[in-house]
Formats: sequence, C-alpha cells, structure tokens
Amino acid sequence: MKRYPAFDPPEYATWAPDPALVRAFRETLGRDAARQARVATLTRRQLVDLYYRLIRARVHDIALKRWVRQGVISKAWLGTGEEAATVGPVYALDPARDFVAPMIRNAAACCDMGMPVSDMLRAYLATADSPSGGRDLHAGSPAHHVLQPVSPVGVMVPVASGVALAARIRKESTVVMNWIGDGSVKAGVSHEGLNFAAVQRLPVVYILQNNQVALGTRLEQHHVADDFAAWPDAYGMAGGIFDGNNVLDAYAAAAIAVEQCRAGQGPVLLVAETFRMGGHATHDEREARETFPAELFDFWGRRDPIGLYEEYLKEEGVAPAELKEIETVATAEIERAADEALASRDNLPDPASALRDVYAE
Repeated sequence: MKRYPAFDPPEYATWAPDPALVRAFRETLGRDAARQARVATLTRRQLVDLYYRLIRARVHDIALKRWVRQGVISKAWLGTGEEAATVGPVYALDPARDFVAPMIRNAAACCDMGMPVSDMLRAYLATADSPSGGRDLHAGSPAHHVLQPVSPVGVMVPVASGVALAARIRKESTVVMNWIGDGSVKAGVSHEGLNFAAVQRLPVVYILQNNQVALGTRLEQHHVADDFAAWPDAYGMAGGIFDGNNVLDAYAAAAIAVEQCRAGQGPVLLVAETFRMGGHATHDEREARETFPAELFDFWGRRDPIGLYEEYLKEEGVAPAELKEIETVATAEIERAADEALASRDNLPDPASALRDVYAE
C-alpha cells in the first residue's frame, strides 16, 4: 500500500518485506490444522475483501490524524498496527444477527458491520447528525448491531454478556464479539462480566487484545505472568492465542470460536498478540516512543499486518495492479466519507438535547 511519511509510523513509512517474516506469516497458518482448514475455505474474492477492509481501517485512521494536524479535531484514538485483530474476527460474524462491542481503536468493526464511515467520522465532530447526536465521540449503531463503546473500557464486558443473555432468552442464534485490552481486562467489572458469561455459558467471543501497553503502563508493569495463555482456563472457557498481526489467523481463530458459541458450547476467550504503533492518542505519541525502546517499535514495525498480507496475496497470485486498485477504491470511500462528515460540521446539536434520552422510560 501507499505509505504516508507525514502520518504513518516511521517504521511503516519505510517498510519493506522481510522474507523470513513473509514465510512466518504463511507458516503460522499451518500450525493449527483446524485454523488452516478455515482459511482454505476462503474464496479469492473473500481474500481480497479482507485486504480492502484492512486498507480502509488504516486510511480511516490516517484521515483522523490529518484532521488533528489541520485543527479540525484536537486528538484521535488510533488502531494503527492492530487492524488485523479487528478485521479478521469481524469477518467471521454474520452482521444480520450478530453484535459487536468494540473499543474505540476497533473502529473497523463499525464499518465492517455496515455502519457508514461518514457516521463514524461525524462522531468525532460531535454533530447533531452523528450516531450519538453529538454527545460522545464513540461510535455505535443499534441498527448495524454495533454497541457504542465507552471510555471505561471494561464495562462493556458485562454489557456484551447481557446482550448475549437477552438473545438466548429470545431463542435467537446470536453471537456477541467484544474486544478488551490487556489493561482494562484487569478491572473488576471485566472479571464479573467474564465470570457471568462463563457460568451462564453465553455465546460471547471475547478478544483480549494484548497490545503490550495500558495507556502509558507497559505490560510487565501490570501483568506478572509471561502472557495470557492461562486466562481462558481460569474462567472455565474455551480459548486460545492468535497472531494479532495476521488477519487470516485472526479470522480462522474467530470463525471456530463463533461456531462453538453458535452451537451452545459457551463463551470463548481469544488472546490477540499485537502492538499499538503509536500513543494512547495522537497527543502523546512522543510519550509512547519514550515508554518503549526503539527496538520494540522496530520489531513490530517489520510485522505491519497490511504489508505482510499484501505479500501473502501476491504469492497467492493477486497482481500488484489489482491490490493498487483495491487501495484506490478503499481510499476513495474514506475521502468521500470525510467530505460528507465535514459538510455537516456546523450542524451542532441543540443544547436542550442534552436532557433527552438520559433515562429510560
């Protein structure tokens, strides 16, 4: 894909494929027979569709970063480097009956479930026609089965459990997918939600997104164990670990989990090993660079999930010209959405609307 030195992390701006990592991307898919079989069912159209969604996610973040530089918004929360941990799992869902409960960095889950990108961007502008009517920059849409995230991330764990319980009571074959970070999973409310889902055997796929940092706190500062491999067993859930920078491994692991949930086998806790290639938000990128050694950014920078997937697709016979065309179409979608959102920038909510829908009747 096209690299943007003004907006991409420096490791991505100068990215070049490492043959060893390109091989490792493919080898990862062969380590688990069940996941390998899932990937084998994907058609060529689906493989390039995944690429489109990855590009759309990256360019969406670039559009937000550009708005910050232009002074349109003050800051943005980006998922650069973590796109595969969102795009792959959502691809395993049925948007017509399933629900997602993303974190703010899982923005791709919104548009991948069918939510207009322009609405996602309007949320940042707090316009009257934004999804929340200007109340909050977090984007959600009940019509598209997207539960709006909130700033105290852990509280969405019991919410996801509640939605799954409601679906079961209604005898609906719904699966809920909920992302949570390596830091917010330590919140007490997260434990309550996970435990409740396990005890009730609810159809929820939890994705513990281990991006190595909670705000500005490195993983080793708040987590004693080497990893999260033991967490599914601790809650009595099925689970496993997938490469959060490998969209196909992410898809396959989630597809198996969704099938288990759909069959009434209870919740699944998947751990996505990945890394956030920036700060907590755009305002503290320098702090992020000071929090971790340069070698860590270099390690994960060489594992750009889009770059590695591009190389995989080329090996599968997808021509570079076709990949470029897909990128052109995805970029055009984001540019149109940005123009549409900016067109309603002055459509501010009526102050009186702050008192509406505060309490349920």
